Amino acid sequence: MAEALASRESGHPKVGALIRARRRQQQLTLVELGEAAHVSVGYLSQVERDHATPSLGTLAQIARALGVSIDYFVAAPATHNALTRDGERNRFSLDGSSIVYERIGADFPGNQLSSFLMTVPPGYRSETVSHEGEEILYVLEGAITQRLDGEDMLMRAGDSLHFRGNRPHSWSNHTDQPARLLWTGTLALFRSTARPRPALARPKAGAEKPARKKVTPKEKRP
Repeated sequence: MAEALASRESGHPKVGALIRARRRQQQLTLVELGEAAHVSVGYLSQVERDHATPSLGTLAQIARALGVSIDYFVAAPATHNALTRDGERNRFSLDGSSIVYERIGADFPGNQLSSFLMTVPPGYRSETVSHEGEEILYVLEGAITQRLDGEDMLMRAGDSLHFRGNRPHSWSNHTDQPARLLWTGTLALFRSTARPRPALARPKAGAEKPARKKVTPKEKRP
């Protein structure tokens, strides 16, 4: 937990340290968390060591698997009402990420949508993800290459794309100019609640307990 506290106090949350601290607190292995979050173990390991920075969508999947909201890992800008004004919105990014986010969606009981303005720098490439819900992308400035089900689509200013989140997708900016996007989706990002992790089944009274396997140093949890 000391890692998590140090990260919060720095003002720039180290997402990897917070994920690792929460995972250990929940007594989960990397494999167990990866399976629950639908994220590969290799990529999850890189995230925990701050060698890779997940997108908000992937971070939401990890948070849900850990039984917390995404606010646990990111200091979300407070939303006082439904009105936001150009030039006055808080801008933020995940530690280690070059993407800048502006939250334009409000949070109120029963809301289903999350929405952000995103500034994507030249050369950026996201990881491939799939998740629940749906997404809409609208390119405001510049251009990106959206990959959906293995098909690449060049999207320029004025282009939009609406798709189900369970289709494998990723996107990148191969140009030499920043791209500005409007992203809207039903994937819960800064919601106040997250589904708790299912409790492990307890053996019935009188049932024989399996012999405990001796753990060697190589088999210890990371």
